[in-house]
Amino acid sequence: MPLAKLNGVNIYYDTSGSGTAIVLTHGFAGSTRMWQPQVEALSKDYQLITYDIRGHGQSDAPADRALYSWDIAMEDLHQLLTSLGVKEAIVGGLSLGGIVSFHYYMKHPEMTKALIIADSGPGFRNPQTMAQWDQERYKVTEVLEKGGMAAYMASPYASTTYYTTPDVMVAHSPVGLSNVNMALQTNQEMVPLEEIKVPTLVIVGSGDTNSIPPANYMHRKIPNSRLAVIPQAGHGSNVDQPAIFNRAILDFLKDYGL
Repeated sequence: MPLAKLNGVNIYYDTSGSGTAIVLTHGFAGSTRMWQPQVEALSKDYQLITYDIRGHGQSDAPADRALYSWDIAMEDLHQLLTSLGVKEAIVGGLSLGGIVSFHYYMKHPEMTKALIIADSGPGFRNPQTMAQWDQERYKVTEVLEKGGMAAYMASPYASTTYYTTPDVMVAHSPVGLSNVNMALQTNQEMVPLEEIKVPTLVIVGSGDTNSIPPANYMHRKIPNSRLAVIPQAGHGSNVDQPAIFNRAILDFLKDYGL
């Protein structure tokens, strides 16, 4: 089991293939396993790196909420890539993983060759909309803290986690998920999309109704972007239609000489 002691915690990761690095970050309550449908296709010509965000899966899940923040999450990923000798990577993710990718680019543009943002969003401009989102996140934390993973999996919130499976979810630490939820999923301010200077692929499932407006918005605002709509796919477009999802990424990388 590949574990790396990074930034004070053990981070679980997996890597396959060689060449230009692609790092993919999973969504909330997901894990490296959500990227299994991508491994064979992407590792033929690239080094594919996946990992469990702290608080998830087989990575450590500290109980102290102070050990979770955007700065800490970015340092975890940065130390992982550095430990693997990666000087520049194509940085991508789905849902929460897409937001991680945006933050990594803002923190380390010199290490980011391109972005892949799947079924995700850039944050909120409208304070009222952000407050409504945050209220839902607070309810998620309440469920996790009062009833653990069993309560979360029985709640409506688990039904939005289309990219993972019950056996993966039940193995998470409810404390870790709660801490990630509060640290990374609340107070999401708008990413300055016009400042993104690298090629960006925006992917969205045709049935992911909540993510379609943000995807269109990101495509309009990011100067050098491409939009790929995955047919007959929901929030987990990489799982629902892996062949189409993989082809969208490979075509993007080929067309941009990556």
